[in-house]
Amino acid sequence: MNRDLVRDLYAAVCAALLVLAAVLVGWAIQHRNGSLRVGWPPLLATWEPHVGPGTPAAVLVAAAVVAYGPSLAARLTWRPLLLAVWGAGMAWTWSLALVDGWYRGVAEQLTTRNEYLRAVGRFHDIPAALRDFTRHILIDAPDNWGAHVAGHPPGATLTFVLLDRVGLGGGGWAGTWCITVGTTAAVAVLVTVRTLADESLARRAAPFLVLAPAAVWVGTSADGYFAAVAAWAVALLALAVRGFRPVLNGCCSGLLFGLTVYLSYGLTLMVLVAGAVLLLGSARRPLLFALAGFLVVPVLFTVSGFAWWEGYRLLTTRYYQGAGGVRPYGYWVWANLACTVLIVGPATVAGVRRAVVRLWHGGRWSRGSRRPWSQWWSDRGDLRLCLLVLSALLALLAADLSGMSKAETERIWLPFAAWLLPSCAFLTGARGWLAGQAVLALLVNHLLLTGW
Repeated sequence: MNRDLVRDLYAAVCAALLVLAAVLVGWAIQHRNGSLRVGWPPLLATWEPHVGPGTPAAVLVAAAVVAYGPSLAARLTWRPLLLAVWGAGMAWTWSLALVDGWYRGVAEQLTTRNEYLRAVGRFHDIPAALRDFTRHILIDAPDNWGAHVAGHPPGATLTFVLLDRVGLGGGGWAGTWCITVGTTAAVAVLVTVRTLADESLARRAAPFLVLAPAAVWVGTSADGYFAAVAAWAVALLALAVRGFRPVLNGCCSGLLFGLTVYLSYGLTLMVLVAGAVLLLGSARRPLLFALAGFLVVPVLFTVSGFAWWEGYRLLTTRYYQGAGGVRPYGYWVWANLACTVLIVGPATVAGVRRAVVRLWHGGRWSRGSRRPWSQWWSDRGDLRLCLLVLSALLALLAADLSGMSKAETERIWLPFAAWLLPSCAFLTGARGWLAGQAVLALLVNHLLLTGW
């Protein structure tokens, strides 16, 4: 067994111990005073071993990706590979969701008391609803919004309002939308990695993007949809700054970034990933087109009567009026990272370890040579991928330290987690790591009844 693999296994074991500590300490706190406000710490879930109609399909998809994923990813031409990743990702996500059955696993997920669909009926007059949106954020406000509606800009709720307007109303269509769109995030990540780093690295990462444990929460939570919008914003920006249709891709990227920050306040931290993309790009002119596109969504919402900054100010008050004011920061500031381990899996923990090591050694080698650091990493696809991965890790850590993401980060941080997964391209023994990813997802989905 080589030294790097041993260190990878050490990293995975340490991550498992972190999860175990979060479970044990969490149970002690929850038993003492109930302040965590989750059923199975650190996850919003309850212990309920079960199987369902999606179980055989989930096992079959996992076995197929483990057995054939790496070879197919290396052999398929690029566009068929992208379609295969999306198709396999949908099969994996749908099968996991259907372990809980159609109603409990999909159709009812977005219809519960705190979810978005409960507010659809209050948007008969969309401009009026947007003008009054901030008046219903606080808990003591009349007709206050449910937790998820109040906790996000109105772009999130408006998505489901528009689906309802075109005849796709109800929980079934909402869940189908989130899974169908959410699973495209893997395609966007692959496009970005190929554009900024190297196609061979993208191909090696492809099976891990399919078989991510995060699929448990992509099916079905709105945050899976948010993750896809943010991922495509990054992918189009990458294409633009590398000279591929810079005007069109730059403008579309800006539009999607604008939509991203009106889907979730916390996704303003995607600016760190966007900054890494700009650093890795070869052109700066597309930034002007991206900025022009970005302004469209904020202008439309502001003219319609919704003030983003006012909404965020009221949200911070609402957050501490509810569970956020009870949940202890001292526990969640590290238990959130245990949640992250559960959504990205042991393979990603090992992959991120390798990314950190590669980037560190790359900096040391650069200092020992006559070539500047910027030129050194620009010539190496692996270092460019490391920078992209670590920018997402930095965004995730900033969200953690903010104290505005105490618990439920297994869904809230899906947009950041998507960019950690490509680090698995650095691993050796892909099938073994893929099997570990699959086993973790299957255990979580069959032993726990998750909140999404």
